[in-house]
Amino acid sequence: MTSNYGVVLVTTSSQQEAEQIASALVDSKLAACVSMFPIRSIYTWQGEVHNEQEWQLLIKADLGLFPTLETKVKELHSYEVPEIIALPIIDGSKSYLGWIGEQMMPNG
Repeated sequence: MTSNYGVVLVTTSSQQEAEQIASALVDSKLAACVSMFPIRSIYTWQGEVHNEQEWQLLIKADLGLFPTLETKVKELHSYEVPEIIALPIIDGSKSYLGWIGEQMMPNG
């Protein structure tokens, strides 16, 4: 089964920020579901290596809505350059993919 659905990854600095972004995306029908979990990230930013506690958002969405979803995340996010990465769902349970589609705002 092919679809235009995918998973969008976003990291945030706190649980509160993660919940705010997740709620805004689901409330505005830009995401069917957002899972959140704490992670530890090691990365280079502005020439320095950081080792930070962050929160990972796993956003199930219609990738046709990605530009609008990206804009919403950037509006709410505290990072200067937030991670916003879209990964396509190549295949999945027909009933689950159907549920994702029912949750999304109409395309167009």
